[in-house]
Amino acid sequence: MKFFFHKANREVRHSSQLLRLLSARSKRLKNTFSIGKVFSYIAVALIVAIAGLAGHTVSAQLVLQEPSQPLTSLKTVPIPEPANLGEFVSDRAAAIRLGKALFWDMQVGSDGIQACASCHFHAGTDTRAKNQLSPGLLRVNADGSPNPDQTFSVGSGPNYTLKPGDFPFHKLADPNNRSSAVLADSNDVAGSQGVPLTKFNSTSPGSAQDNVTVQPDAVFHVNGTNVRQVTERNTPSTVNAVFNFRNFWDGRAQDEFNGVNPFGSRDPNARVIKASKPAALPQEVKISLRNASLASQAVGPPLSSVEASATGRIFPDIGNKLSRVQRRLLPRETGKKLRTLQPLGKQLVAVDDSVLGRLSRGKFPGLKTTYTAMIKAAFKPEWWKSTYLINVDANGNRSFVRRTAKQKADRDELVDPGQLPSQQFTLMDYNFSLFMGLAIQMYESTLVSNNAPIDRYLEGNTGALTTAQVRGKELFEGRAKCINCHGGAEFTNASVRNVRNERLELMEMGNGQPAVYDNGFYNIGVRPTQEDLGLGGKDPFGNPLSETRLAQQGKFNALLGASPNITVEAGDRVAVDGAFKTPGLRNIELTAPYFHNGGQLTLRQVIDFYNRGGDFHEQNLNNLDPDIQNLNLSEQDKNDLVEFLKALTDERVRSGKAPFDRPQLFIPNGHPRDTTSVTNDGTGQATDGTLLEIPPVGRNGGHGRVNFLS
Repeated sequence: MKFFFHKANREVRHSSQLLRLLSARSKRLKNTFSIGKVFSYIAVALIVAIAGLAGHTVSAQLVLQEPSQPLTSLKTVPIPEPANLGEFVSDRAAAIRLGKALFWDMQVGSDGIQACASCHFHAGTDTRAKNQLSPGLLRVNADGSPNPDQTFSVGSGPNYTLKPGDFPFHKLADPNNRSSAVLADSNDVAGSQGVPLTKFNSTSPGSAQDNVTVQPDAVFHVNGTNVRQVTERNTPSTVNAVFNFRNFWDGRAQDEFNGVNPFGSRDPNARVIKASKPAALPQEVKISLRNASLASQAVGPPLSSVEASATGRIFPDIGNKLSRVQRRLLPRETGKKLRTLQPLGKQLVAVDDSVLGRLSRGKFPGLKTTYTAMIKAAFKPEWWKSTYLINVDANGNRSFVRRTAKQKADRDELVDPGQLPSQQFTLMDYNFSLFMGLAIQMYESTLVSNNAPIDRYLEGNTGALTTAQVRGKELFEGRAKCINCHGGAEFTNASVRNVRNERLELMEMGNGQPAVYDNGFYNIGVRPTQEDLGLGGKDPFGNPLSETRLAQQGKFNALLGASPNITVEAGDRVAVDGAFKTPGLRNIELTAPYFHNGGQLTLRQVIDFYNRGGDFHEQNLNNLDPDIQNLNLSEQDKNDLVEFLKALTDERVRSGKAPFDRPQLFIPNGHPRDTTSVTNDGTGQATDGTLLEIPPVGRNGGHGRVNFLS
């Protein structure tokens, strides 16, 4: 919760907007304050509003501030979960096993290398330094039309290795004064490398690599040889992400999962297929699972042509690759004719892995099971078992065909891919996005870091924080204003608890005028608004990502399946451009670089940024959060705040102790050589060279990995 009016003695001119929104806010205020305070508050606001309507300019001499979310132990917060999860999942433990395997499996990517975990291997984030830069590709013109900047300014181009001296990306002569001389400035982003630009042709039976065609890349190349593309924003942490009402920096991963993609009810055509009985004609069904933003998020990157996929791949192709069978004669097992592509087939799994240990093959890679078996164990059969196949034509239209006599002889849903045309899929393959989304959500829901020193302190152990950390906590909750955006046990206003009943809020913005905004999303002046609209952008269907703008356009109910908590009329001011989801601060010591552009290297640089009132305060005033202002912190204050932020680290995350243990992982770390020369592999893209190994860790953890550029 932010403020209704942020400051006293500010001129109030938007009185009609204030009056109309009072009734929507008063009910919530009654739950927060005593009745007397509520009516005193409304009376003051009404006097201001009525005077404004009479044509006068009025200064509010007394404006009540709403309290921020108090800090509490994360152990007190229940894990958000869809109420109807049981309609899909038959075995929770099996679903978590499936989710962990899928999250870490390198075979998911089109290149047979890129896993979800490839960008989330260190405290849920990415610590690589080579080939991690993207230019300002999300820049827009004043009218919102694309105006991408394809020029690299940090380093000298793709495949550059970042150095501490490159940070911050906006360098000032005096870090305490945003108006001081600018020594260097860049709109580049420290993101995460994904896959080279390719076009999908088909999956290859028994191979983790898809059959693709290399496409010329105008941005991510070295002298005409493609290198791995890099994401346009810094990688957020997956740890505690279950508490976010929406996910991704721009909030596009909806709290409602449609079983297909990140966009919930925004996608009118999203359908999965259900077979009430194996022999019954399957039906296309529209599904909705609330509290499922992690599932919405999980199904985005596997089809991203930057992050993990060749252009044109669809989820049934992934399912077909991972659960397909390959006919192979095994000399020592002549009775067996079918083998599947083995889960985690390139990676070792610790025998004491907290989730997958009993399936480990010890010194050999992979699990002692198949993805087919894992899906069958985790999900109800109506979502994967059918005697029909799904035919998808070139326009995406679906039809159902009965299996042939030969296909019916196969067990349940299993069909040799050699028997199927490329446009036909089993029910299990077709619904793979449903399985992947929910399974990864259930796995990531276990990644909760609720045993940091701050938790123990808030539970009553006053010795859990040092004296400096206690001083930092007092600053965090008071003069430094951090808690106004990073409130609650989750340390973010974008949490499920804070947003679900109050998705829109009215607040006085940096320019002194009230505006409606999406709760938990703020423009804090990291970069000029037009460099990346963030929440101010649009979804693939042409609708605003901002729920405030959906309400203003009368689309909120139709696209979100709910009613807005306040009315936003056509003439009301909204402030959502350049706004980004407030990240939770737990384990922030481990998750550099910081902000959506990855432009700050250290916690001290972050504190300096807030102390000077941001970097682009004046340019972003119309949308700027009002707490972005000069804080006048002393050196001791800054040091104390940094120490307090370190108290948010759960040591299990640092060491990889359960539930944060992991399988082995091999990740690309740029390409051999540098920004001027790479080795062409013969297809037009650069060789990866030796992949960086992240060793497997079991339930008891190991030695913590080095942080970014430490």
